[in-house]
Amino acid sequence: MPARPNLPFCAVLLVAAAPSWAANKVDLDYHVRFLPQSDQAEVRLTLEQGSAVRSLRFELGEQGRYSDFQADGQWQQESPGTGTWRPGEGKSSLSYRMRVDHVRASGRFDARMTEYWALLRGDDLVPSAHLEQQDGVELVARLEFELPEGWKSVETGWPRIGKNRFRIDSPARLFDRPTGWLLAGRLGVRRATLGDTEVSVAAPLGEGVRRMDILTLLTFVWDEYQAVFLREPGKLLVVGAGDPMWRGGLSAPNSLYMHADRPLVSENGTSSLLHELVHVFARIHDVDESDWISEGLAEYYAIELLRRAGGLGQDRYERVVQHLADWSRKVQNLRGERVSGAETARAVLLLQQLDGEIRTRSENRHSLDDVVRGLMRMERVGTDDFIAISENLMGGKSQVLDTPLLAIEKQP
Repeated sequence: MPARPNLPFCAVLLVAAAPSWAANKVDLDYHVRFLPQSDQAEVRLTLEQGSAVRSLRFELGEQGRYSDFQADGQWQQESPGTGTWRPGEGKSSLSYRMRVDHVRASGRFDARMTEYWALLRGDDLVPSAHLEQQDGVELVARLEFELPEGWKSVETGWPRIGKNRFRIDSPARLFDRPTGWLLAGRLGVRRATLGDTEVSVAAPLGEGVRRMDILTLLTFVWDEYQAVFLREPGKLLVVGAGDPMWRGGLSAPNSLYMHADRPLVSENGTSSLLHELVHVFARIHDVDESDWISEGLAEYYAIELLRRAGGLGQDRYERVVQHLADWSRKVQNLRGERVSGAETARAVLLLQQLDGEIRTRSENRHSLDDVVRGLMRMERVGTDDFIAISENLMGGKSQVLDTPLLAIEKQP
């Protein structure tokens, strides 16, 4: 009988322990079929092993947007805004239809499907849900699209694993769903690799989106963004279209949307594109009536990093600052759940002053860049957190942040 090789004792323990700690990987497949004739998308979620999930409780939001639910196992709609799926034991699916077009209060669309294309967020295809699963289970999520005849391609902010297939993996979420912007149909796409990021700029054909202009500006500033935020997305998708889409910009962790008519840099020296790009890189989430932090930092760095890259000379930069001062001269307070444009402008001025104070007090060892890096490590950020990090860097109380602008206003 041949001799058995001796394994180190620690290796024996690892082998013996493996079944207790190894995750049970279960496939979760999303299948999406666009139906332009009815302005709907047909969505199907399929669990390879239904018993791995106890329940998924969906927040359905706007009444009537989701309909025609069919499920293996049990589907129960507790109210127009919530519904719970309890999968069956074996391979289990939940299917439904989702209305794509969505109109904002302004009368413009932030999600739209035409005969030739669809532009929307994956968050709408698969609404947020509370997941209860068996212990030791890890869902492996993939997204696949079935396109109408004549539609050529689909773009998302997720890694591509096939012609119209993508891998969905959100380490911060228990329930992996396809969040972020996506675009499908007859498209024009420009691609580049910037740093370690795969960048795609996509738009429906004929919508007037200046794809190469956008890609050129991103290339121009990318190194400055890397230097400040010290991280970058693995993939970035920039999408856009013309009227009647919403005439602004909106970001997600792996993607952003810009209306075709938005200038890359406005006459006043600001840039909606670069503002949204800061949100993609920084991913700072504020609480406690502190929207001034994320919005102020996004606008501050949209201007500052364009200047550092050489896109703004000193004279032009000074005019930008003067414009912000004129715009925000009536602002008395920055606290709120959602700041206005004038309040964002005033926040930028405050941040500029704070950067100078930190540099002076720390003898140029620190700057606002270090504050941002500290905020990026936090799950949620409030004004008190912002002040604490700033004062820690400068070694004492901040005169700039000791201001009524940051006080919570008392309700009458």
